[in-house]
Parts: sequence; C-alpha cells; structure tokens
Amino acid sequence: MLIIGGGVAALEAAIALRDLAGDCADVTMCSAREDFIYRPFAVAAPYGTSHAMRYDLRSLTSECGARFRLGNISSVDAESRQAHTHDGEEIAYDHLLVACGSRLLAGVPGAVTFWGVSDDGKVQELVRDLRERKLRRVAFTMPAGGSWALPMYELALLADSELSKAGVDDASLVVVTPEDAPLQLFGRRASEQVAELLAERGIEVIAGATPVRYEDGRLTVSPSAAVEADAVLGMARIEGRQIGGVPHDLDGFVAIDDHCGIRGMQHAFAAGDVTGFPVKQGGIATQQADAAAEAIAVELGGIASASPFDPILRGVLWTGADPLYLSGYLAGGHGETSLAGNEPPWDGAGEGKIVSRYLTPFLGRTGARASFRESG
Repeated sequence: MLIIGGGVAALEAAIALRDLAGDCADVTMCSAREDFIYRPFAVAAPYGTSHAMRYDLRSLTSECGARFRLGNISSVDAESRQAHTHDGEEIAYDHLLVACGSRLLAGVPGAVTFWGVSDDGKVQELVRDLRERKLRRVAFTMPAGGSWALPMYELALLADSELSKAGVDDASLVVVTPEDAPLQLFGRRASEQVAELLAERGIEVIAGATPVRYEDGRLTVSPSAAVEADAVLGMARIEGRQIGGVPHDLDGFVAIDDHCGIRGMQHAFAAGDVTGFPVKQGGIATQQADAAAEAIAVELGGIASASPFDPILRGVLWTGADPLYLSGYLAGGHGETSLAGNEPPWDGAGEGKIVSRYLTPFLGRTGARASFRESG
C-alpha cells in the first residue's frame, strides 16, 4: 500500500489500515515533508492564544505501523502500478491512496490572505493595527468555491473578542461571504445559531456576495455594492495538487466513487482536499480515508464489507468564549439534521478540532505527544 502525502487523510488511512487489515497491509507513506502540521489551531495564532502544531512525521508513521519515505511523487503508471518521484526513483505498489492535499492561492486580490500558519506576519500586523485603533473597519471574506468558511467566522469572532478585551468599542467588523447564510453547509439550525451569535456580537454579515478585489479602501463584490473597509482579511483559494497519471479536473481535483476509489483507475483511491468533493475540511478528509481503508481491507481479506463514504460535517467554532459545536449530515438526510450547541453532539470530542475515528485519539496518546513541537 502506497500513500502519497503526509497530512490528515494520509495518517488517518495508515492508522485505519493497521486496525482493519493488520499485518496484511504493508503501508508506505511517501511525503515531500518530514513534519505533520495540525493547522486548525493556527486560526487563533494572530491573537496569541494558540499555535499550529508540528509533529515529526517519521515518528508518527512509525507509531502507526507504517514506513516513511521522503520524496515528491511526480507521476503514477496505473498499468504497471509504479509511482515515480521527481528524483527518478520508482516505487511499486499494489494499492494506491492519493492524499497529497491542495495548493493554497491568494483568493482575493489586494486583501491580506490567511494561510493557516502560526507565523503569518501580515495577519498578525492586521490584528495589531485593529487593536491599536489604526483600523476602524475590517472585512473578513472568502472566494467562491474551493475554500473552507469556518476559519473566516472564527477570525471575525476572535477579533471581536480581542477588541472587547482591549476596550475598543468604535471599530466595526463585517463578514462578506458568497454563502446564502453563515456556515450554511451545516444546515439550517446550525446556520441560524451562528447568525444569531454574529448579530449578538455586532458583526455585520453581507451574504450572497462574492469578493472580486480590494483596493483604495473598497472591497468590490458581485453582485452587491462595494464594501468600505480599512483592511480585508481573506481566506485562501484551494486547488488540487496534480500528479501525472492521476485523472483530475481543471482545478486539479480528483473524482472519486462512493468508496473513494479514483474514477478511471484500478486499485487506486483518493482522500482529502485533493478530491472533487466540494467540502475541504479535516473531518471530511478522515471520513474519506476511512472509506478507502475499508475498501482496501476488504480486498486484503481483513474485513467482510466496506461502508461507503457517507459524510457528516462536524466542526468546532472558536468564538473567543465557549466554543460552538456544529454538526450537519451532508449526504441527503431527510428533514433537518443540523445541530449546534456548547456541548459536542458526538462522542470522543477530545481537545482537537478535527473529529476523526483514528487520528485524534492517536495524536492524544503519549507516544504521539512525545514528538510534538510548537510551530514558530
């Protein structure tokens, strides 16, 4: 089994395969990086309350019973089942999991981009200027498609909390979003509760508005009127990382079937942000990895049957006070399925922001903690 990538989906799949197939699964993880970055905590880094976390990927891979190989896969030959690195090496495989993630691109020209790292100086400078009253009106926005909305709302809510602590009461915050309602992916009930929270905090929301560019103190949006702002903080746009021989669409995303098999390839699967599934979120990535691992385990004789990818969106919204736990069923559930509250509506929430079957408990164990390094 060859896993391309070293992120959330890759680690979840490696752990799942060890659990489901045992010694039948000989897993190699090939990544261009030697560290695993747990990015969700980075949203609070500009406010000095948290940091992205870095783990030694070699140690994590060893702990989950797999081998680590440092390398950048450039192409795959599906017929001969060979992967090729940029250095000209060949890696044979029986089953392939493409979990190489995505490329982050600036989403809104002229805006400060939130890249999801702890040491982003431009974002920290924006927060500092807001705290010091150098900025009176700040907009938070995201491009249409290929992005994940929840951090945008966290950045706005945490900014409001920071202003309250600093005694700044003459600044205004506005969220400009292509969504029809705040975090509408989670469902009506959850979206309404988030909207109520934003209203209570005095954060304006302009929905159904796609940002075009920011210049001269104006955020041009479509189809609405321009939004006046002293600064704009925008989410990055996402494109899939392309690997030769792996079919993808114009944006680099890979089409998958109900068991996360890559359409048009045999014995090949994909999970995480590289897939064509429109929601790019860590918890969804782990569910895809689990579905792929189960399908492979069936072929190896480890289990009798595999469950299809049946996405449930779960998220933890940091508000600057008590977190808000959100949950919504994405796969066509009947009736209203979304939930929101100050207690997680799922088991085993732990302290992480990514809800997963294997990865979150794995990172919480003593051995995994030993390889922790604080980012920055």
